[in-house]
Amino acid sequence: MSNPTTQNDPAPFDATAAAVCLSMVPGIGPRLFEQLIEAFGTPADVLSAAPEQLKQIPKIGPRLIEALTTAKQNNHWQTELATCQTHGIETIIRNSDRYPKLLSKIADPPNVLYCRGTYLDRDEIAIAIVGTRHATHYGKSVAERLARDLVHAGYTVVSGLARGIDAVAHRTALQAGGRTIAVLGSGHLNIYPAEHQELAQEIVANGAVVSELSSGQPPKSTAFPQRNRIVSGLSLGVVVVEAAQRSGALISARLAVEQNREVFAVPGRVDSRNSRGCHQLIRDGAKLVESVDDVLEELGPLQSPIQNAVGEVIHHPAELQLNAQERKILQAIGSEPTEMETVANETGLPIQRVLSTISILEMKKLIRRTSGTTVSRV
Repeated sequence: MSNPTTQNDPAPFDATAAAVCLSMVPGIGPRLFEQLIEAFGTPADVLSAAPEQLKQIPKIGPRLIEALTTAKQNNHWQTELATCQTHGIETIIRNSDRYPKLLSKIADPPNVLYCRGTYLDRDEIAIAIVGTRHATHYGKSVAERLARDLVHAGYTVVSGLARGIDAVAHRTALQAGGRTIAVLGSGHLNIYPAEHQELAQEIVANGAVVSELSSGQPPKSTAFPQRNRIVSGLSLGVVVVEAAQRSGALISARLAVEQNREVFAVPGRVDSRNSRGCHQLIRDGAKLVESVDDVLEELGPLQSPIQNAVGEVIHHPAELQLNAQERKILQAIGSEPTEMETVANETGLPIQRVLSTISILEMKKLIRRTSGTTVSRV
């Protein structure tokens, strides 16, 4: 959490405060923020830079120079940190160990992530479910089934807290006993739509609500496309369930492609307006989804291993679906060639059972045979 702050006890100007202060300067978006960090080193260094130094940075004009050189003196950052402290909002800066690893790999990650609830390492195994605000009964039914089955497979469900498909995905994940992450297009004190305040609070208790905007920011139309890059950035893949041709969900799909994430689309009726966007995605190469199996079989190895809910190291999302015996045998196989007899000795299982299970793990593309008697992880 951010450091305790009150009006009588000003927040120290530490790394978090400097990042919050710099991110609140009007005109400083993620790309310019990164450009300034590359030039000066840290947010504190940027805010201490002389006007003559700032002039050397492209796209930095007189007005922005004045804003940067006076940002530290105004109390906006102190007020923001105090508000976050009061409302239980964690401020996670980009170089923090708490910052989501998946999100850090996109081209323009948020400078500061404001988080209510708890973002866990296991949330790195996440799938986004997005779609129209004007969902049909069919769309809601499919979103419910996918969200429920993803939770049962061990995945976190990510969406944008909007009406329609987003809300169905969040609610179903919670009802299934799973975790869900909601990404706002506003600050935490201006939940949009307003009727989702209670839903947001439920998500805080069983996941996280996140935003890149400071707490008091109202919802703006320009913020929602920016929000969508965080939805896809927090996810291994994006499933689009019902989307018209101009749907915001298609922005999430396009961003997912740019971020090298998987894109999935649910087909619908050929005469339905809400199916046109999904059908276009499928024509453009998105994976057609009829069930959760279509999603799970498409996902490749994780960029970085993580621990699941019971502390086991996970290298591939498919490991979440293994039974106890399959997990035990997989854990005994290393990245270097491992003798099958060694696996049998380490697990205490009969060699025939080990061989049959190895065949299953091979079919699931979790291991490969390196010789007639050895195997290794993929």
